[in-house]
Amino acid sequence: MPDYFAPSGGHPPQTDLLTGRAVFTEAYAVIPQGTMRDITTSALPHWDATRLWVIARPMTGFAETFSHYVMEVQPGGGSDATEPDAGAQGALFVTEGRVALTIDGAAHALEPGGYAYVPPGAAWTLRAEGDAPARFHWIRKAWEAAPGLDPPDPIITSDAATPPMPMPGTEGRWATTRFADPADLRHDMHVTIVTLQPGAVIPFLETHVMEHGLYVLEGKAVYRLNRDWVEVEAGDYMWLRAFCPQACYAGGPGPFRYLLYKDVNRHAPLNLRR
Repeated sequence: MPDYFAPSGGHPPQTDLLTGRAVFTEAYAVIPQGTMRDITTSALPHWDATRLWVIARPMTGFAETFSHYVMEVQPGGGSDATEPDAGAQGALFVTEGRVALTIDGAAHALEPGGYAYVPPGAAWTLRAEGDAPARFHWIRKAWEAAPGLDPPDPIITSDAATPPMPMPGTEGRWATTRFADPADLRHDMHVTIVTLQPGAVIPFLETHVMEHGLYVLEGKAVYRLNRDWVEVEAGDYMWLRAFCPQACYAGGPGPFRYLLYKDVNRHAPLNLRR
């Protein structure tokens, strides 16, 4: 069973050095696990016994297409009025605890490694079950309609139930766990898990239109972001703007795995001046 990292808050002692690894640039940001403390949490209307870390949100010079929350819900807490935006779709990935999820009246139980896709306009609720807090990722994006395409159906699955797809020519050292069918063009975002075995590499500087959000679930690596090499470990978050060059060396001793968001399958919007 994978050991998914989840923040628990707290504060460092007064004796700690100020030096950290947080970086915010015009092309990328690195939000290390050590910044996810009690003082950096937020709250949401209509969510009981809940706090969250907002690690990406649309704003000038940062994420443009999505928001990403790391949620912490105490036992019995949650919401019966979860999503205020009827046009928003969501992806949930559980890292600790258990949640009871309903989507349009259908009940589902999610444990660590559990994944759910919630379509736009769906009515859904979530409650933490058991004796320990539930911690999970919630990625939100406004669904972009396209002619002839209806919104996607809900997806309930898990990391364990989804076989990873090896990248060609890598002998399985680099693989992607795809929760949605990549050929299904109803989806305008993909949330996947990328796994690199110790010593595996992304062997070229990827430079592409997709915006990325990467949360490191386990392991460590050195990541090339634009002009810089940055060390990252479990619990760190990276945002990469469109066309930011990127590559990676996985450091070991175990697998390096991250939860990845990217926008896909739509035309580039054109704001033409008349």
